[in-house]
Amino acid sequence: MPVSLFAVVASGFAAFGIILVIAGLVALFRWRPMRFLLRSLIGLLLLALGALSGAIAFGIQGYQALTREEVAARIAVRPGGPQKFSATVLYPDGRTQAFDLAGDEIYVDAHILKWKPLANVIGLHTVYELDRVAGRYHAIEQERSAVRTVYSLGQDKLVDLFGLRRRYAFLAPLLDAEYGSATFMPATRPVELELRVSTTGLLMREANPQK
Repeated sequence: MPVSLFAVVASGFAAFGIILVIAGLVALFRWRPMRFLLRSLIGLLLLALGALSGAIAFGIQGYQALTREEVAARIAVRPGGPQKFSATVLYPDGRTQAFDLAGDEIYVDAHILKWKPLANVIGLHTVYELDRVAGRYHAIEQERSAVRTVYSLGQDKLVDLFGLRRRYAFLAPLLDAEYGSATFMPATRPVELELRVSTTGLLMREANPQK
């Protein structure tokens, strides 16, 4: 279910909820307590469902639906000196980002949200969002002491579903937050890389490997 549809559903629930709450107040003024109670409870339930739908709509903004292995980005790596290189990230929608990184390898990780079967019923399926890109050193000593270069690939959100799932266990029946899904490749020569993502995580390989 696309984000826009969740927003429409949220607006619909909220509108009907408000109408029923107002109808309940009218019934109270007319001293019809049973109608007030029934309409108010249903109205509040619809408002709660609207709030939930709205939270999901905001929470999955920036995430991409994932039903099979697909290309998440293409990355052009160009060395610029000893343990220095640039990386230009080209996304499927045409956006590009360029980064200056330090290290021997390029490292990318992602957030993968896996909805449980209960959520699949309403159209929620596995989605992903690239999280960060960084330079990585071969030597552990350099990882500890050398210059670290890390940049965010994600987008700011009003609702962080990934963070909420890790923080609150009660969301477990609906959602799995897969974190630590990462991949890296040497960045010691000019190379075009293809970053692929599947429900099991990330994979990076040369886009046009030499034969």
